[in-house]
Amino acid sequence: MTAEDLKKLVEANFANAAVEVSGEGANFTVNIVSDAFESKRPVQRQQMVYAVLNEFIASGEIHAVTMNLKTQTEAA
Repeated sequence: MTAEDLKKLVEANFANAAVEVSGEGANFTVNIVSDAFESKRPVQRQQMVYAVLNEFIASGEIHAVTMNLKTQTEAA
């Protein structure tokens, strides 16, 4: 999986989100700004993203993900 593939996957699952992905191989950093995270605790936000990525983590396409997850208000 490439960073661009991962970005498209996240964008498809988080409508109207600002998504940045960096990394190579199977290690990535994902920055997502989305109002979907509103009133969610940090662990809940991570669970939302892992729900999208679990299939690729299980297959080994993704080994490690560092997440920075914010709402629009937090990012401003």
